[in-house]
Amino acid sequence: MTDRPPLPPFTRATAAQKVQAAEDAWNTRDPHKVSLAYSPDSVWRNRDTFVTGRAEIAGFLTRKWEREQEYALRKDLWAFDGNRIAVRFQYECRDTDGQWWRSYGNELWEFDEHGLMTRREASINDMRIEEGERRIFGPRPESERGDTFPLR
Repeated sequence: MTDRPPLPPFTRATAAQKVQAAEDAWNTRDPHKVSLAYSPDSVWRNRDTFVTGRAEIAGFLTRKWEREQEYALRKDLWAFDGNRIAVRFQYECRDTDGQWWRSYGNELWEFDEHGLMTRREASINDMRIEEGERRIFGPRPESERGDTFPLR
């Protein structure tokens, strides 16, 4: 098995690194690339959907990004302990009808000794927005890395 650093137990710096790496990967909208950060038997709860394993994760993400167009995400480290990280996030996207959305959520992550995520639980709420209300445009610029993204 290949290690995916940083590895637990996490420090503030390595937990923040893990969060930024996840944000960067999700902003590629490449389901296969994203799925490689998870263990082969990773278990997810995403809203009301439960998936297990990389193949199901990649399938879930493929369907997600077909619906959620122009998806752009910001994640912030909330807390960490040992092999666990808590994250809060916001993302914006538009649906196939052209309606823009901002989604707010929290994630709980658990990692194995190789740095692969074995468990992800996400609770997410969606809010309709007008295109002019958008605040997230593509991946985070280098100049904003390490900054907390404002709630509103």
